[in-house]
Amino acid sequence: MAAGPDDAALRAIFARTRTIAVVGVSKNEIRPSFYVARYLRLKGFRVIPVNPAYSGETLLGETVHPDLASLPEALGPIDMVDIFRRSNEAGRVVDEALAHLLDRGLSTIWMQIGVVDEAAAARARAAGLTVVMDRCPKIEYQRLHGELRMGGFATGMISSRL
Repeated sequence: MAAGPDDAALRAIFARTRTIAVVGVSKNEIRPSFYVARYLRLKGFRVIPVNPAYSGETLLGETVHPDLASLPEALGPIDMVDIFRRSNEAGRVVDEALAHLLDRGLSTIWMQIGVVDEAAAARARAAGLTVVMDRCPKIEYQRLHGELRMGGFATGMISSRL
């Protein structure tokens, strides 16, 4: 598997990202997809929920859409697609993102922990996108911003903050 983005590249992703479409988000508050989406929203990102099971409902203050193709232009730019689907479904999500979001500011495809699709990643990179696989944006954001230290995790980040 190709090496993922380094810490500087991850910081750049977070700095340029404003709106994240979370594909496969759940309304169940104990599911990782819910608390990751909620965390990202609490950190100031606009989170657009995508899940056909909840289409038309409201989640985290936004209307849930059935798929990426259904995201209305009125939402504005979509900077990142965060994929909470199985690896064998990630390619379809990436292809849908490439078909419908490239002209809307898409710069990052992020596949969650356990989600790896090298062929889909290659297609996204060929289109000029940054790809992160088998990692969680919540964990990476917390690690890069020193939040994991509060839980006793060694983050590898050096800081003078207490």
